[in-house]
Amino acid sequence: MPQSQPLTRASIFAQAWPIMLGQASVPLVGLVDAAVVGRTGDAAALAGVALGATIISMVFWSFGFLRMGMTGLTAQADGAGDRREVAALLLRSLLIGGGIGLVLLALQYPISQLAFALLAGGEEVSRQAGGYVGARFFGAPAALCVFAINGWLLGLGRTRAALALQVVMNIANIALDLFFVWKMGLGARGVGLGTAGAEWIALGTGIAVATHIAGRSPLAMLRELGRAALFERAALARLFAVNRDLMIRTIALLFLFAWFANAGARLGAVTLAANHVLLQFVSIAAFVLDAFAFTAESRIGKAIGAGSPAQFRRAIRLTGEFSLLGGALLALAFWLAGGLAIEAITTDPATRAAARTFLPFAAMIPLLGMPSWLLDGIFIGATAGKALRNAALVSTSTYLALDLLLRPWGNWGVWIAFTASYLLRAGALGTGLPALMRRVAAPSPLAGARPAE
Repeated sequence: MPQSQPLTRASIFAQAWPIMLGQASVPLVGLVDAAVVGRTGDAAALAGVALGATIISMVFWSFGFLRMGMTGLTAQADGAGDRREVAALLLRSLLIGGGIGLVLLALQYPISQLAFALLAGGEEVSRQAGGYVGARFFGAPAALCVFAINGWLLGLGRTRAALALQVVMNIANIALDLFFVWKMGLGARGVGLGTAGAEWIALGTGIAVATHIAGRSPLAMLRELGRAALFERAALARLFAVNRDLMIRTIALLFLFAWFANAGARLGAVTLAANHVLLQFVSIAAFVLDAFAFTAESRIGKAIGAGSPAQFRRAIRLTGEFSLLGGALLALAFWLAGGLAIEAITTDPATRAAARTFLPFAAMIPLLGMPSWLLDGIFIGATAGKALRNAALVSTSTYLALDLLLRPWGNWGVWIAFTASYLLRAGALGTGLPALMRRVAAPSPLAGARPAE
């Protein structure tokens, strides 16, 4: 299972391009979700999908450590040549992800009621969002297990396999959305049902992919390792220690995005819908540039597992070069073609006009947000959870204060604060980078221990 991969620009791009295609297709599915409902001309339904997607993202991605923690830990185990630990990490994360997903499914009613009490939307928007959220919870166990499988694949550098898994899920999502919305007329709820169904299809595909890569099924891995190894106390303690800080970090950032969505909701359904359309551009940028951040996670983790500070520094430099170029190209593309994309997504004249007004902010974010996404990848690969947690808490709290200060400026203030949040996060992480580099350069942490922060 472990692979020897050279650290060159060509190898970085070879590892990154499948992630780029797979990640780019995720927000493209979001665009399809928006377009499927938006082309009906129902602004309330589109706003309901926007609000519901924010709630689901906030709930599901609170457990995003199943992806992020898995990538860093798997890469470090693979870099150290620990085949048994690579297999054990997959089994542990599937068990945790499936268990958490079942709990979310059981608690969907109180969770959704709490979310709607916190987020403004209006009666009709909330009704549409409620249908979407209720449908999405049926995919919770599958969605969290897919997080874990994706993290495992990325940690091993198996980006083409991760791409195949993503493509299967996205094709299923689009097909089911079209069926439930245009054929069955289920509106926002139909979009939720389509995504939930696609998540279960992706889980079956992911298990098949993992079985192919490992040369044996998860059940065969369990028989080989034994339950004692799977529930080994020290390994579980390390897993939860890494993931605890990642969970806090993720919740802080999800709260930031939920606050942004609610800020638009306070200004009315048209503003909420327009901001949701523009957020699809931001999502495309984040997911495309995450190709290099995810590559950094894998390469940084392997460098630490192998005990190579030189490769650690080289991984930062090479992934940074690609990230900067990608951010600049995306910013230019959004600036030139954003207006046409807005018209393709929604037919509502008011939503189109509002989205065009604030398009320059969405066009700037790929370049301004690039350092924060890359630094995330560096710290996740190093399993430096405390630094990630602290940076997220500092940047989110500062963003909230800025948003409140700029509230009299309406949606202009909303976008100024949101754009600034990326610079705040990059600054907070950047202050911790010298300490991380000193720790990696020290000989003691690299002597096979692969320590987390």
